[in-house]
Amino acid sequence: LAKHPEIKALMKPDYNLIWVVVLMVLAQLTAFYLVKDLDWKWVVFWAYVFGSCISHSMTLAIHEISHNSAFGNCKAMWNRWFGIFANLPLGLPYSISFKRYHMDHHRYLGGDGIDVDIPTNFEGWFFCTRFRKFIWIVLQPFFYAIRPLCINPKPISRLEIINLLAQLTFDVAIYYLWGVKSIFYMLAGSVLGLGLHPISGHFIAEHYMFLKGHETYSYYGPLNLLTFNVGYHNEHHDFPNIPGKSLPLVKKIAAEYYDNLPQYNSWIKVLYDFVMDDTISPYSRMKRQLKGEVKQD
Repeated sequence: LAKHPEIKALMKPDYNLIWVVVLMVLAQLTAFYLVKDLDWKWVVFWAYVFGSCISHSMTLAIHEISHNSAFGNCKAMWNRWFGIFANLPLGLPYSISFKRYHMDHHRYLGGDGIDVDIPTNFEGWFFCTRFRKFIWIVLQPFFYAIRPLCINPKPISRLEIINLLAQLTFDVAIYYLWGVKSIFYMLAGSVLGLGLHPISGHFIAEHYMFLKGHETYSYYGPLNLLTFNVGYHNEHHDFPNIPGKSLPLVKKIAAEYYDNLPQYNSWIKVLYDFVMDDTISPYSRMKRQLKGEVKQD
């Protein structure tokens, strides 16, 4: 910032995010209606080909919203309510809890017992062979759901209860209107999109140490178009209050800080290398013993 003070001008809400999220919710509602009378094989097909992409993209929209990128920091609660709305087509309550834990990830990156992005000791011990690492990738949604309860359980908040009730109401309404195939499409798309899916390469690409001494990596490939530029991950951790839309400008302005860092151009290759490289496993993360006062969300 001392060298490039113009970066401060990028620290503002991305109001286009609001309309993109609304269109994504409408797209999924349309899909729920269209799949209700399809054969099951086509429900599964469209859940993976289309629904999974929208669902995973929506989780990254929720990531943006968790940083108050939709309405700005001065309207934090507007962002929380909007996150609950964005959560609806995923089928499972996620937005409010994600926000609470994700702020810890930014404040205490790699913090032992705090940052639930770090796999558990069991994951590192058990998923150590190529086949088991492949299974670990398939089951990533499961581990991301239960890991907070094992590593850093938090009291349930009022907003989390509201998130749960809103989601249950929505799910019941979809089942009542369009039946079990629409519900299956919704849930299957979320699970498949966060598991064995090209976009899921970002889970591993972001912080797994393929190179010693480098714990955060950026990805500059085309899937950033579907993921609100979450691939610009060094840039995001340097400036978490800059919306994803503006992160390419951060890289352009401060190119001397980012161009020479290790980077990826393919999340699919990241997944392949993670499975096939015997030196990489869920243990390949930087873990820190935190000192001093820890303030959690």
